[in-house]
Amino acid sequence: CFVGYKGFRLYQEIKQPNVLLHGKDHEFLYIATGSDFKAVTQILYENNIIVDKESFEWVATKKNYVDHIKPGRYKLSKGMSNEELINMLRSGKQEPVKLVINTIRTKDKLAGIIGRQIEADSTKLLKLLNNNPFLNKYGLNKETAVCIFIPNTYELYWNTSAEELIERMYKEYRHFWNTDRMNKAKAMGFTPFEIITIASIVQEETNKNDEKPQLAAVYLNRLKKGMRLQACPTVKFALNDFEIKRILTKHLETDSPYNTYTNYGLPPGPIGIPSISTIDAVLKNVKHNYLYFCAKDDFSGYHAFASTLEQHNQNAEKYQKALDRNRIYH
Repeated sequence: CFVGYKGFRLYQEIKQPNVLLHGKDHEFLYIATGSDFKAVTQILYENNIIVDKESFEWVATKKNYVDHIKPGRYKLSKGMSNEELINMLRSGKQEPVKLVINTIRTKDKLAGIIGRQIEADSTKLLKLLNNNPFLNKYGLNKETAVCIFIPNTYELYWNTSAEELIERMYKEYRHFWNTDRMNKAKAMGFTPFEIITIASIVQEETNKNDEKPQLAAVYLNRLKKGMRLQACPTVKFALNDFEIKRILTKHLETDSPYNTYTNYGLPPGPIGIPSISTIDAVLKNVKHNYLYFCAKDDFSGYHAFASTLEQHNQNAEKYQKALDRNRIYH
């Protein structure tokens, strides 16, 4: 009888359900890099996930998990046994996360958004994105670093490090710039970084996808003629103030390599992360003779285009009067 009871007790400790999820079918356990067994049990116990702590620790010891902690994001299921839980944690069989990257204006916001989705520390990621010696091996610098972040949803492990993330994003960037896109950029006389920089400006100028190719062509025309781009979004970026509704003369005098009112050519790098549709809009390389545009006075979000400065000034005056009527002064 004693042997039978002992066997039954052993069965209970190994095979019986010992995971409680308080009404949920699934829950995720996040084990940080560098964690020890005590840190794992602290998470499990503080959240009242383990019913019988003694049996859990006994199985963990017998299966040699105590000294083989693997970080990651693990999917717990209601009613898991000690054996099922320990086998999963010991094997490192974690559930990947879907990292979402959208159009983003600044590197610090990019790092913050990523840091909220995976373990990689946002501060460390930001330092790497400003670290030229580290970036140089990818052909990047602190001005062009954001070029490798193409807006999309990526599947990767939660405990991906900042270095591993940049390596992954570089591979995704190389995949995105396939033969077709590379040939289009080359035919236009631009590098992928330069196309992304133009796209980042277009992205800030309009959210109308049907207008983006036409608007991009204005900038391409100005570059061909050696004219300053005079793009208001670059001034906002230089000032790090994206809430400005009305660009004033004092803003146009901002001393910055990103100010395309005072500097010729493209800024040193993108002023944000543009969408795939905006990048492809630039690569469409639409042909027209427009050199100017300004927002329409109906506030529709569309723009009035012009081939001459005289025509542009007329369009701009209409828009300025519309701003005045709506008491938008800054």
